[in-house]
Amino acid sequence: MPQIHPTALIDPRAELDSSVEVGPYAVIGPRVRIGAGTVVGAHCVIDGHTTLGRDNRIFPFASIGGAPQDKKYAGEPTRLSIGDGNTIREYVTINTGTVQDEGETRLGDDNWIMAYVHIAHDCRLGSHIILANAVQLAGHVHLGDWVFLGGLSGVHQFVRVGAHAMTAFQTRLAQDVPPFVTAGGNPAEAQSINAEGLRRRGFSAERITLIKQMYRLLYRKGLTLDAAREQIEALRGELADADADIALMQDFLATASRGIVR
Repeated sequence: MPQIHPTALIDPRAELDSSVEVGPYAVIGPRVRIGAGTVVGAHCVIDGHTTLGRDNRIFPFASIGGAPQDKKYAGEPTRLSIGDGNTIREYVTINTGTVQDEGETRLGDDNWIMAYVHIAHDCRLGSHIILANAVQLAGHVHLGDWVFLGGLSGVHQFVRVGAHAMTAFQTRLAQDVPPFVTAGGNPAEAQSINAEGLRRRGFSAERITLIKQMYRLLYRKGLTLDAAREQIEALRGELADADADIALMQDFLATASRGIVR
């Protein structure tokens, strides 16, 4: 049987792997599924059509799978899906999706979600993301893999942040942040590339140099976005390992419906 504290309230219809641990006074609803090795801390509430994978750690007082904070929500059976190996700290709130989008909020694997973070309805988070304390994501926000958002950053609804991008402390994002870019300020402005993060992930000096070239074309040459994209495309083939980085940037820019931070 799962290791459930006697004060926890677990609906008999919930599906918990036999290795799941549930702390004192936690509440788990009837449509919840929790995978092997996951630990649910004291006073957590997990509700809604919520699925958690393996080896997640949820700290006390988190609220996972609550109804979306959207006045159009009418009780539809929308979902929250969380992958494996995520750390969700104290007082984090993560809501289910809405039928105005795909009906699902999603988190990938190995994400580090610090205290007081809010992840609103229909957000899509990749893997290996760090959200520092009190980051606030409005509805429909998309974050790529390896994104880092500094403490107290706020992200407007429908904004996208590309893979390997980051924000500084107290950044306000109302436009998209391209991959690899560091942004900061209120409102946000592009500042540099996330070079240190790329080095830590094993990017070679040559790949980082090419990413810096893409950044200069976007932000330092006075080019229109279309002209910058043409010149970024011309970089293909200069370094075989970096062609995937160019494709990542181009795909992101092609779909930046809110515009990019400048």
